[in-house]
Amino acid sequence: MNIVKNSVKDDNYAKILFRFYSDILVEWTVETMWAEIVDVDKGLYKLDNIPFYAPLIASDDIVFAEYDDTEKMLTYRRTIEYSGNSTIHVVITDKSIEINSIRDIFKELGCISERVNDGYFSMEILADTDYKPIKQKLDDLENRAIIGYTESCLSNKHHY
Repeated sequence: MNIVKNSVKDDNYAKILFRFYSDILVEWTVETMWAEIVDVDKGLYKLDNIPFYAPLIASDDIVFAEYDDTEKMLTYRRTIEYSGNSTIHVVITDKSIEINSIRDIFKELGCISERVNDGYFSMEILADTDYKPIKQKLDDLENRAIIGYTESCLSNKHHY
């Protein structure tokens, strides 16, 4: 297995490249994420990040990645096992609202989030979290033109 040295956090983690078309950025883009090594010989890794832009994946998903000579690093090929977690991407549309005040609302509902900048964050809903009150709050804030959001990776556990 050929893993580039700067792509290894320690013996248990590796950085994986994801290349995809982003509906958010409206362009082809690349995102890298840390993943715990599950089985390096089989190319299996468990995602350890909340995706900022990448669709259809969530933290704790088990993915297959292999070294790509063109990319010069481990590159995502497919998801092997879904964690049941969901990823929501949120844009602050009302610029008078401070982003952390919105993040705090969702933190109280059990969501972890990662801030990208002053107007955008990525949020994780764990598999065992009730999505209904989160969805209601997302819809309420969107209807009030405070945020816009997309359910980038909505687990079957979070459909209602």
